[in-house]
Amino acid sequence: MEYLAGIDIGGTKCAVTIGKIQDDQVELLWKEKFPTPKGPQAAVDKLVETLKHMLSAHPEVKLTAVGISCGGPLDSRKGLILCPPNLPDWDGIDVVTPFEEAFHVPAAVQNDANACALAEWFWGAGRGTRNMVFLTFGTGIGAGLILDGRLYSGTNDMAGEVGHVRLLEDGPEGYGKRGSFEGFCSGGGIARYGREKVAEWCGQGKETLILKRGQSIEEVTTRDIGLAAQEKDPLALSILEYTGRMLGRGVAMLADILNPEVVVIGSIFLRQEEILRGPMEEVIAEEALAQTRQSCRVVPAGLGEQLGDYAALSVAGNLTI
Repeated sequence: MEYLAGIDIGGTKCAVTIGKIQDDQVELLWKEKFPTPKGPQAAVDKLVETLKHMLSAHPEVKLTAVGISCGGPLDSRKGLILCPPNLPDWDGIDVVTPFEEAFHVPAAVQNDANACALAEWFWGAGRGTRNMVFLTFGTGIGAGLILDGRLYSGTNDMAGEVGHVRLLEDGPEGYGKRGSFEGFCSGGGIARYGREKVAEWCGQGKETLILKRGQSIEEVTTRDIGLAAQEKDPLALSILEYTGRMLGRGVAMLADILNPEVVVIGSIFLRQEEILRGPMEEVIAEEALAQTRQSCRVVPAGLGEQLGDYAALSVAGNLTI
């Protein structure tokens, strides 16, 4: 039995969790979250003090390791956060040493896609595989790679940055690049593409449930599109079906390059799988090599909406295997 601590650092919120690992099963015991303090020093101090308080309230816990999950870019070998977009003041911040010094256990940091990949590999839909791709498919899209039975992060932690890859010459923008994977397959990308389609639709004098709340076209969100699709709104369905096709194009590319046993997809795919899966599979069948396609499954995240709670714990768990 092992006790692990997970530290999740976000642009608006932070969380500290303690989990128990027993017989290769994970149990989330306690979690505390709070708004991200201004400035990296204040935030790291608050995270360390929160974990100290949690451990003092549960003296039976003997901590084994601390895992930290944060948006990239970062240097996992040196334990540094390198000014990610959601934490612009965190430039070269050492987040590992404070936890090692405070708790006298090993600590490590990984970007959030890698952390989620580890969690799904240890405890979720990728369990028992040696080659797995995890796709975030949330606010943005990125990949965490488990290759030949270990996390692969590349030369400088930039492996898996699939969102910037251009799928078409033109299309919604992501990573400052039109037609990119993130432009088509992310919360922001779907909303931008959806607004264009709503404007065209309304310009033809047609009505759509996407505007059910009475908002302007400029205010349309991915959630609005998803809710309308669940009510079988034809425009919303067509938007998500096109998203599914572009997801299939990206998955086929990754499958052919990496030959994984499973591609695990989180967030939006969890909520809209019924609509996205058919178009996705059609394009995978068109684009991927037959042998690749036949050996690879595409599944939703096994840890579901709780994946984020376990991601940082898995970074700690990776230190103990």
